[in-house]
Amino acid sequence: MIKDKYPIERRYINKRQNVRPGTRLTSGTPGFLVAHDTGNPGATADNHFTYFQNLKDRSASAQTFIDDKKILEIIPTGTGPDPAEKAWHVLYSVTTDNKLYGDDANDIALGVELCYGGKINTLESYKRLVWYMAYCCDKWGLNPLTHIPSHKQLDPARKSDIDQALATIGKTLKNLLYDVVAEVKEQPVVINTPAVVQLPASVAQRLIDDYVSPAWFVARQAGNQVETTHLHNLADNLRLASCNPLQPGSAAPFKQLYKSNAQELIFRWLSPGWFISHRKGDKSGMDYFKSTADHLRRAAGMPTE
Repeated sequence: MIKDKYPIERRYINKRQNVRPGTRLTSGTPGFLVAHDTGNPGATADNHFTYFQNLKDRSASAQTFIDDKKILEIIPTGTGPDPAEKAWHVLYSVTTDNKLYGDDANDIALGVELCYGGKINTLESYKRLVWYMAYCCDKWGLNPLTHIPSHKQLDPARKSDIDQALATIGKTLKNLLYDVVAEVKEQPVVINTPAVVQLPASVAQRLIDDYVSPAWFVARQAGNQVETTHLHNLADNLRLASCNPLQPGSAAPFKQLYKSNAQELIFRWLSPGWFISHRKGDKSGMDYFKSTADHLRRAAGMPTE
């Protein structure tokens, strides 16, 4: 579970009996999540904050609204420092929630609303919805396949959410549940950077003697000043990577070999040597070229092969 994939904004509406009674969930922490959509295409999470902040003529609310830009909790859910509170998102007179979960959704569940349609990028809203539900399931040990009913499942005679919003992006409730499962299982990509290891002085000197110096003399005889300078610097970099001082009597810590230097030595000389040994069936030659190449890779902080 990638727990910081999206930020959760917490901006609570004022306490009033018809929208936010301020009463804690009787279950303490949420016992399940109800998947809603707003039924109001184009209205954002902020739009719904404003709506419920000013609602006076009826009782209705939900804890969380999710659009393509944000996840907004307008009533505490327990994901932050404030304990979860009730919202009015499922009718008490409908008893499906009692049969499935042993209590009323308003008392033990979170209402999570998907904002969709209009100028909202519903697919981006969906990605945030999936992550948020996965985050909640992971936090409270809920099984996404059994503990995320849709509003339609709880009140089929009256409601068609969240299915109606999911259909606009070619998704179903089943897709949602399995996507939440996958999100719970997702792990951050950890890139382990190989440690830089000093190049053995004998390897550095052998590379200079066998390849760099002969190439330097060829370049010098051809009057190729650019190549001559490059090869001179390449030899110096090998010496520095092996902690072989450029000046007698000097002492300095070894310096990481440039990746470009390692790659040049490998592709220009060592790889061709390995293939020649391979064609001859010379295993010791193959091992020598591979070992030397791996010394260079470690000195440059590259993975060995």
